[in-house]
Amino acid sequence: MGQGALRRRELLLAGLAAAGCTPDTPALQGGWVGTHAERGHRLRGALPAAGGPLKKTGVLIVGAGIAGLACARELARRGIDDLALLDLEDQAGGNSRGHSVAGSPCPLGAHYLPLPGEQAHEVSQLLHELGLARSHLGRTEWDERQLCHSPQERLFMAGEWHEGLLPPAEDAATLAQYRRFAGLLTLAQRELGFAMPTRRARWTPGHAALDAQPFAAWLDGQGLRDARLRWYLDYCCRDDFGAAAATVSAWAGLHYFASRHGFHAPGDETAEREPVLTWAEGNGWLSARMAEPLRERIHLGRSVLRVTEHRHGIELLAWNEAAGTPERWQAGAVVMATPLFIANRLLAAPPEALRAAAGRLSYAPWLTANLLLREPLLTRPGAPPAWDNVRYGGAALGYVDARHQALDPTPRPPLLTAYLALPAARRGELLQRPWQDWARIVVDELAQTHPDLPAKLERIDLCRFGHAMSIPTPGLRGSAALAALNEARGRVVFAHADLAGYSVFEEAYTAGVQAAGRLSL
Repeated sequence: MGQGALRRRELLLAGLAAAGCTPDTPALQGGWVGTHAERGHRLRGALPAAGGPLKKTGVLIVGAGIAGLACARELARRGIDDLALLDLEDQAGGNSRGHSVAGSPCPLGAHYLPLPGEQAHEVSQLLHELGLARSHLGRTEWDERQLCHSPQERLFMAGEWHEGLLPPAEDAATLAQYRRFAGLLTLAQRELGFAMPTRRARWTPGHAALDAQPFAAWLDGQGLRDARLRWYLDYCCRDDFGAAAATVSAWAGLHYFASRHGFHAPGDETAEREPVLTWAEGNGWLSARMAEPLRERIHLGRSVLRVTEHRHGIELLAWNEAAGTPERWQAGAVVMATPLFIANRLLAAPPEALRAAAGRLSYAPWLTANLLLREPLLTRPGAPPAWDNVRYGGAALGYVDARHQALDPTPRPPLLTAYLALPAARRGELLQRPWQDWARIVVDELAQTHPDLPAKLERIDLCRFGHAMSIPTPGLRGSAALAALNEARGRVVFAHADLAGYSVFEEAYTAGVQAAGRLSL
């Protein structure tokens, strides 16, 4: 960063600090919320003496994220209710948890769910059970109140807002590049096939060839070098996978579009806005409703330290964070619904496939920030305020308006949720730097589109995820290790989105349901 940029940042930070320093405005409030890194880092220390109370259950599920909750729901559906879920956090849901600022709900992590395709029938069943969808005359009808309200997306570029996130084509050359990518994607869909969940599509040598190379290299090979197209594709990769197109595989880059809504160039008459489900608290709405029937079986604030398989069952050692004491568990079987690198550390004797998979997985750190403002932001030229708002060329992922879905017409100041996917090299920085530093980084980014935001900011709550999502690097999706873990049966099975090589709700939920069927009970 040059001296000019540093000077601009100093001026901005001074403005942020001054935002609460006048006699009639309170000081900026905020801090870290949602995650407890020190609990996860207990694995780095020595194990405590295996004392404490002994608890027994039929099935232990380690991790109460989406996969763990899905597994518990499926076991209960099969009549197996002698189970317990353990999670180190104080709220179930993993990356899909909600938060509240000044009594208003907002997301901590994932904030939407696309309408499931025909391959995601487990997810579809869940949404029907939760009352979000119903079948009528052979068709699925969705609860319109839960679909994202219009306007859905906008992009800030060249001093004004534009509808949608695809940058407008500035000339015929850019439009031609958009159309070429759309054509190549359609060809890949037709000749190879893609699905969500990914393992419902047949894996072919064509998929393997895509999986073997970075997405950016594949785009170069296709002559797709237009700056606007490349920025958009890079943004999509960072949004879904936490890493740029130069890092993720070409399979992943195409899968992003081909397994869902495709890619539509401007002027495509078949293009429709992709419907998504969203709530003020993001996917925390879903996780809370998944967890509610299981509340008596969910044990929060339990940092699992060791899982040992014996001849006749499972023994588990955990740390009860509230009591500050060890806790022992015995069960007939265990579901490891944690990131695979965590499962590899927890198991006393991890299988070779788990060692191999954990050794090649890499994870993107994430930061989310919920910003409560004192008053509305000034209007900028172009498209009106939308649910999802992104700045062209920005390093951050933009922000969503947590109040966009509100049905109450009473005007209220915005509550914005900003997202940053960080390079892995900044994981230590995310852990060590104080929340005020990260608050300033977030405000610095948002002030590029809203210069009046620093003076209107009242509170900012930040949530850090050191290992938020697995990155689908070249060779990961087609690895034999992941394939073996997806088929593992016995007293120890695995359930996590990591099994797909990337992190989205559909993969996590399906992995949880399938794990329930692979347990030996």
